[in-house]
Amino acid sequence: MEGTCRCVFTPAVCGQVRGTGQSGSAQRDLFLNEAEALAPKGTPVAEETTPEAVEVVGHSRKKRGRKPLDPHLPREIVRHELPEPERVCAHDGTTLIEIGVEISEQLDIIPQQVRVIQHHRVKYACPCCDEGIRVAPAPARVIPKGLLTEAALAWVVTAKYQDSLPLYRQAALLGRFGGDLSRNTLAASLVRVGEAVQPMINLLRDHLLDAELILGDETVIQVLKESGRSAQSKSYLWAQMTGSGPPIRLFSYTPGRGGTHAQPLYEGIQPGVALMSDGYEVYNAIAATRGAIHLGCWAHARRYFAEAEAAIPKAARGPEQPATQFIAAMGELYAIESRAKGLSPELRGELRLAQSRPVLAKIEALLLQYLHAVTPNSLLGKALHYLSSQWPKLTRFIDNGAWPIDNNLCENAIRPFVVGRRNWLCVTRRRTRELAFKIAA
Repeated sequence: MEGTCRCVFTPAVCGQVRGTGQSGSAQRDLFLNEAEALAPKGTPVAEETTPEAVEVVGHSRKKRGRKPLDPHLPREIVRHELPEPERVCAHDGTTLIEIGVEISEQLDIIPQQVRVIQHHRVKYACPCCDEGIRVAPAPARVIPKGLLTEAALAWVVTAKYQDSLPLYRQAALLGRFGGDLSRNTLAASLVRVGEAVQPMINLLRDHLLDAELILGDETVIQVLKESGRSAQSKSYLWAQMTGSGPPIRLFSYTPGRGGTHAQPLYEGIQPGVALMSDGYEVYNAIAATRGAIHLGCWAHARRYFAEAEAAIPKAARGPEQPATQFIAAMGELYAIESRAKGLSPELRGELRLAQSRPVLAKIEALLLQYLHAVTPNSLLGKALHYLSSQWPKLTRFIDNGAWPIDNNLCENAIRPFVVGRRNWLCVTRRRTRELAFKIAA
């Protein structure tokens, strides 16, 4: 029996949050023996059925099966026909005719191919004198007189920074296909590419500083052969990305993590811009100096409570544990954000005010209950004090539906570099430059 909706939203918000849908099951084809006659010729016969919903008590899930291959991939048709002697009916000897095909698909990979582009610059001369010799100009290159084409340079850069493939592995890979290149050649080419794209990096930074929402994070990196520094010194890579406007990600290198290194990265941001970060104190100084609205990251806050819960013996775990209570309440916040996904900022703001604010009040009550009742140096104590120190920043997301609840976007942007760091082990300080990537909209 259908009841009256009692939610606190306006009808417009309620309809977008709850969604509408129709239930029902499609009747299966009862005339299975007529499939060949009804199906159009050339219809693929799936080797495994396409995933469909299966009703399970309490929820529904998808059946396991092979994911269909991308229909936009180029396809090469290979026909498999019966030999001529076998195209005869065994019953009456009549010649068989084609009535259709059964189609199955496999994914094929063409190995990487290395080739040489040979440029022929045609010479011209006057047949009457020696003064009229002219040669067609050489095409412009990113690296003048460079050995690698622009496509090859793009492959090297992508393989190293996006696929985390060190240069010595790239050299070995290219060697298997006839491209005999040394790592020094590849490394020097990367440095030259960094110099060539610096104007583009400057333009991207201008757009990033004009954004209304900026996300920031940093991670450690080891750099060798730096003047005046030991090999064990910690250097840092800073990630910055836009949360509004053109999608831009910038990565900057600094030899330290202090404010003297971080402040210049945010020089030029507009007062009133929203800055999302973790609880590192340097970001507090940046927000205060630049007049930014500082947003806290709920993913970081939850991480400390997850560590505290993991330290509890399994036999003692339960919903009555403080860490578990905090995690459950934070899960409610993320459930609300999941329902708000796809809504406009205005509707998301309404949803947060109606549903997230009461959850925040519940978390605050738990915080006041346990903050001074737990040893500060314990895992739970550290989680509580971090939550307390970040509380004003953590609650600001309900003031604007366009602001995120956490900094996961920026952390995900920096993750490929973290993976690469494990593969590279270290970076040689030849001419470490700022790297920039623009993600297509």
